[in-house]
Amino acid sequence: MSTGKKHARNEGEDGSARLAKKVKTDDHASTAADSDPSALKVEKKKRKQKKEKKHKKDKKEKKQALENDGDPERQEGEVDATAESKAQPVKEKTKKEKKKKEKKPNTDTLEKSTPLPHNETDTSNGTSAVATGTIHRNGASYSYHQTRTLEAVPQEQVDNFLKKQEIAVLDPTGAKLRPILQFSQLPSSNLLSKNPFATFTAPTPIQAASWPFALSGRDVIGIAETGSGKTMAFSLPCIEALASSPKTKHSKGDRTAYARAVVVSPTRELAMQTHAAMSSLASLVGLSAVCLYGGASKDDQRALLRKNSGADIIVATPGRLKDFLSEGCVSLSDVMFAVLDEADRMLDKGFEEDIKLILGGCPPREKRQTLMFTATWPTNVRGLAEGFMVEPVKVTIGNRTRAGEDGEGNGSTELQANTRIEQKVEVVDPRGKEQRLLELLRDAQKGSAKNDRILVFCLYKKEAVRVEQFLERRGVRVASIHGDLRQDQRTHSLEAFKSGSTTVLVATDVAARGLDIPEVKLVINVTFPLTIEDYVHRIGRTGRAGKTGKAITLFTEHDKAHSGSLVNILRGANQPVPEELLKFGTTVKKKAHDSYGAFFKDVDLSKKGTKITFD
Repeated sequence: MSTGKKHARNEGEDGSARLAKKVKTDDHASTAADSDPSALKVEKKKRKQKKEKKHKKDKKEKKQALENDGDPERQEGEVDATAESKAQPVKEKTKKEKKKKEKKPNTDTLEKSTPLPHNETDTSNGTSAVATGTIHRNGASYSYHQTRTLEAVPQEQVDNFLKKQEIAVLDPTGAKLRPILQFSQLPSSNLLSKNPFATFTAPTPIQAASWPFALSGRDVIGIAETGSGKTMAFSLPCIEALASSPKTKHSKGDRTAYARAVVVSPTRELAMQTHAAMSSLASLVGLSAVCLYGGASKDDQRALLRKNSGADIIVATPGRLKDFLSEGCVSLSDVMFAVLDEADRMLDKGFEEDIKLILGGCPPREKRQTLMFTATWPTNVRGLAEGFMVEPVKVTIGNRTRAGEDGEGNGSTELQANTRIEQKVEVVDPRGKEQRLLELLRDAQKGSAKNDRILVFCLYKKEAVRVEQFLERRGVRVASIHGDLRQDQRTHSLEAFKSGSTTVLVATDVAARGLDIPEVKLVINVTFPLTIEDYVHRIGRTGRAGKTGKAITLFTEHDKAHSGSLVNILRGANQPVPEELLKFGTTVKKKAHDSYGAFFKDVDLSKKGTKITFD
């Protein structure tokens, strides 16, 4: 080093000295440069070439940074990297790395999104929002934004809500999305700007917990009691998804009706009710909905589809939708949102093959969003979910799940009655049931309660007709709904009961699931149903939307096969168990059939050969 300094003083501040000051001076290099002038020139040339090369590289990176300036997908850290490159050389990416970066993402699969910068603002409502989920399916791409107002809620308040409402969320991807506690915490949209929830106070537990995942494009399984608000739990994300996605164009001469969303319901009454709710919501953003069900003219429904050039949303029963699909007048190839409502009930009614055919007509599960809602979680429903859904989030409301063999709550769901319903069981003589029913009705409709709505369940259609006529002759304002009535008669009976012109509705189990009849104060089971599941769904017509209700069951010796199951339901809901019921035993017998219980008998209906004897 001293040799280098002495050389610099003798030569003055010329180019060689300046070069010597900048160069790293290890002993070997300095000695070689001082002892040989030609070596110094070579060293100087190398340094100059290196400097020019670095200058060109810096200039190129600076130009690239200017070209990327303002790109919304560019992260803040990347902008600063160019400025720092002058002081710190950046290694060139290999061709393999560049090729990997330029590769386009698969738009048919779910992917986790990168959170937006915290300074991004949702200008429609003035609240900042952070993207917490993105979905790419069937050419559509949309994100769920967890609003700042929701993020500002203390974690303790969120935990207390989940605990109080007994909400359990199982997400295989491990995403942690907060429940939406107030409607104001929903991300703003054109639909929400119409204030569709003006008459509601707050989301129900199933809505609060499932909306964040459904709005982010995830498949969702909702397990909750009847009357818990499941219809709106899937209606909102469905309509939001359709409103933000373009329609697929088809040729003008194509007379096929293409749907973008399909909702499958087990009964025509539930389908009509769901259609009414979804149609009113969809109309706010210019979308259409059509209802297809049996018992009505196919020609009228076909004409309705052609009039609207199809429909954005089709709500249908499995049988009627299957018929239209086989005829080719309806196509589900554009479906991006599919819903199975009351899935356990549909499987109980034997619609499993129809459901598979319907979902098979939709795009593959990776290209559509699928939501399933059910009151129970038996093996057959679980199998259906595994075959037609992609990493679904399971949202359970209430203490409804037993832990499976893995201890993670993946086992079957234990049937449980709504704890807000007061249950009373009376063991009676079968011959006196109708007279006891009349006494219960008169006692329940005394004084100010004379207009209270009461739902009476019978097991058979002929029984329902007999009970209706018995009550009508005694001055009771009564109507009925059962399978022997035409669709317009059933609709008229339901509307009369809802409006209050009749205060008693006699029904068979066709009305036991999904119907949203407000303000039912009392449910009376004149005859016990075929299965304990139907009992729970029957009494679930009261005590809805957080309110209390009452259910009275007339139990006879003919129903003793259900005594063990009924005792378990009563005890599980902390209801009194009468001594007369315990006398029939508490053993729970294995069901012979999901829909018909102990009344099921497997009969060989195949034709037998006829034996002919010649004399």
